Amino acid sequence: MSLQVENLEHNMVKVTIEVDAAKLDDAIKQAFNKKKGQFNIPGFRKGKVPFQLIAKEYGVEIFYEDAANILIPDAYAEAMKDSDLEIVSRPEIDVVQLEKGKPFIFTAELAVKPEVTLGDYKGIEVPKTRVTVKKEEIEEELKKAQEENAREITIEERPVQDGDILTIDYSGSVDGVKFDGGTAQDQTLVIGSGAFIPGFEEQLIGKNLDEETAINVTFPEEYHAADLAGKAAVFEVKIKGIKEKELPELDDEFAAEVSEFDTLEEYKEDIKEKIRAQKKETAKTERENKIVDAAVEAASMDIPEAMIEEQVQQMTEEFAQRLSYQGLSMEQYLQFSGMDAQKFADDLKPQAVKRIETRLVLEAIVKAENIEASEDDFKAELEKMASMYQMEAEQLEKMIQGAQKEQMMGDIAVQKAVDFLVNEAK
Repeated sequence: MSLQVENLEHNMVKVTIEVDAAKLDDAIKQAFNKKKGQFNIPGFRKGKVPFQLIAKEYGVEIFYEDAANILIPDAYAEAMKDSDLEIVSRPEIDVVQLEKGKPFIFTAELAVKPEVTLGDYKGIEVPKTRVTVKKEEIEEELKKAQEENAREITIEERPVQDGDILTIDYSGSVDGVKFDGGTAQDQTLVIGSGAFIPGFEEQLIGKNLDEETAINVTFPEEYHAADLAGKAAVFEVKIKGIKEKELPELDDEFAAEVSEFDTLEEYKEDIKEKIRAQKKETAKTERENKIVDAAVEAASMDIPEAMIEEQVQQMTEEFAQRLSYQGLSMEQYLQFSGMDAQKFADDLKPQAVKRIETRLVLEAIVKAENIEASEDDFKAELEKMASMYQMEAEQLEKMIQGAQKEQMMGDIAVQKAVDFLVNEAK
């Protein structure tokens, strides 16, 4: 096998790979063995027709496509292993020569990792943020704790008020015809939550227990179900239950019940320190991001389009994986959001470019500053992951080997580059 590399513009290369004729002949034989059961020729049992007879009857060309598919993956992998190319995209394959008795020649056009020219990345000026905690923020957290520990009181004597928790049956129709998803029984609804169509909840205020009423609403123009968007609807509603929240008093007894502290003042002080710690962490992350962004802005690189497309594809797959955890498919998400796959990809592109630029610059700083990830760093990261996944670190280490460990070591080095930039910043 031989390999030729042609440099193209924008960090793209065209690799020409030539495979020996003997290997092509062998691949054609494999393709024949794969398909021989499909041929029916009088005088021969199915699957027993000789290769030469099929080649004469149909032409050896009928095996070319399968033979190419057999040869290309291994030939490409071997060629890339022998080359010094840092590949950052999937190859676009084009067959140049495919003829029995001759070498098999194909090209692979692909993106390679761009060179980065670093700008000034030491001494970046990003002021530290002074963290303060306002009284209102503490009160907001106390309010949340009250809500979480509130009791629900059944109401029978008064009409519905804002904030009440209702149990309702409803049945919706448009132009007198019921629609899918418009009917439910024993549905819980908090008045003022905005969970239903605009105008629905407000019309229930003032109604009484066991009362039946007609609610007139109009679906929003941007409603996810296109057949209902912008249409007027009527919901027949029965109020089956009314409850209100009774908030506990904010006193020492409340603090003792919901926390490890004996007094409300101690509980407030703990809330204050937790808010302060969270704000400090947020400020630290924001400052890190600004420092890294400044280093990226100062650098220059020529990112190939194929590399961006690869990153967009990866981010799309990551997003689809997260959706699957919620029981949604990518197709359903696109339908609900009113987007098509191309629009979704276009919207991801700026994020993909930023992700690529950031990684390339940080890797260039790793190289420039001789930053390395040690085995101790690796072990420390394993301990963190083991704690997160509730596993033994030794068990996790056995799972992370080879290329996966190499990737992890690279990630650790990149994070150390971030730490380096922060320590050098003003």
